[in-house]
Amino acid sequence: MASELGPRAMFVAGGTDLFPKLKRRQFEVEALIGLDFLGHGVRSGADETVVDAGVTLAAASTHAELRAAYPGYAEATGLVSSPPLRNAGTIGGNLCVDTRCNYYDMTYEWRKAAGFCIKKDGDICLVAPSSSRCWAVSSSDTAPMAIALGALVTLAGPDHERELPVSALYRDDGIDYLAKQPFEVVTSLRLPAPDGTKTAYVKLRRRGSIDFPIAGAAVALRLDGHTVTSCSIVLSAVASHPLEAAEAGAFMVGKRLDEESVRAAAEIAAKPAKPLDNADLSHFWRKRMVRVVVEQALNRAGDQ
Repeated sequence: MASELGPRAMFVAGGTDLFPKLKRRQFEVEALIGLDFLGHGVRSGADETVVDAGVTLAAASTHAELRAAYPGYAEATGLVSSPPLRNAGTIGGNLCVDTRCNYYDMTYEWRKAAGFCIKKDGDICLVAPSSSRCWAVSSSDTAPMAIALGALVTLAGPDHERELPVSALYRDDGIDYLAKQPFEVVTSLRLPAPDGTKTAYVKLRRRGSIDFPIAGAAVALRLDGHTVTSCSIVLSAVASHPLEAAEAGAFMVGKRLDEESVRAAAEIAAKPAKPLDNADLSHFWRKRMVRVVVEQALNRAGDQ
């Protein structure tokens, strides 16, 4: 159906992000294609754990095996939005959630009064008018953690199925932010065996009960005693895609996990983060807080 209808149709799973956007006329389509048929299970094996895309965020956050093996991922799913919306929203939907911007996520009347923006109905980015691209920010909580873990995502189309790293699912563009075809469906997330990996996700938001992230850090690391043998740090809400702080992760390898190394890694991780004036609170303050959430995530992972 999606292949036949093209831009006239969209997929809907939980609808927690899509339905409000339809109400605000950010999307205008003729048909919604329900994804209730997607699997709702979690299957653990020797080499990986497969989480079906239809698993709700609430179910993932309380799943005993996920909490034991991947506490950072389970924590991230439990920090999305609010309890009622986590009961409806799915892990597949959160991987594909639309980018956000204060100039875009408004009512139609507000956006019309402001002259619209490049992401919908306009021709300039109201955050960076001299830029030729959209700077809306990635708002997924679970994607950074999945990327830090080196997870894979399975995509199904009308005549094929393919698998790719979660990191390859995203483009650095506020509009064309997904590297999947519109007719492809995320059907599962494949998490590699933890093998001693320690994980943590720290989210910064105005209200602790519902808001989207305005800065966040996902960490997956391995230790030999107190020495870091591998480390991946991925940031949320500071770019149009989940931002891998590769230099900071490489810095931690071979270092003792202590206050000095954690603080230095946090400084390095904050460098590529470029918060703009298109999300909640001051972008200058959010830039400073990137260091804080990275420090907290590293320490929390190490405490496991």
